[in-house]
Amino acid sequence: MRYLITGGSGSFGTACARALLADAETERVISFARGEHRQATLAAALHDSRLELFIGDVRDGARARRAFEARPDVVIHAAALKRVEACERDPIEAVKTNVLGAINVIDAALDCEVPKVLALSSDKACQPLLTYGATKLVAEKLFVQANSYAGLRPTRFACVRYGNVIASQGSVLDLFAGG
Repeated sequence: MRYLITGGSGSFGTACARALLADAETERVISFARGEHRQATLAAALHDSRLELFIGDVRDGARARRAFEARPDVVIHAAALKRVEACERDPIEAVKTNVLGAINVIDAALDCEVPKVLALSSDKACQPLLTYGATKLVAEKLFVQANSYAGLRPTRFACVRYGNVIASQGSVLDLFAGG
């Protein structure tokens, strides 16, 4: 199997890549992320020839499409602005990444006929009061509706809600624990 992870060098992306590469059936894992330093850190930590780094941002539809042309079997969409205070301070940026980025992922997946796309959402998308949760709720609805847009294409979309994880970047759990 060939996988592409958006936000591939983030906390989730790193853990996901490590788990996928532990499986001998995995042919390739493509980490699609904008941070060159974090991408290099990921490559050094995992040191696996099946890991491919692809610098880019989901906000750039043409670049996302280029990454998807690698023909992954599965895309795991984890790229997002996730810090609640940052999304409140800069809601336009949250919309650009979390909503428009989701649209770019959907379009690229449909254009390249990626078989399966899994989008990570947030527990904060349940009855959202703040910008972060609202943008993730919109992204969820876009991914679910994308199954209708697919028509006869083989691409299928799904979402999963993901909560706070201890020791992930910016985790509120670490803040509460005094970390």
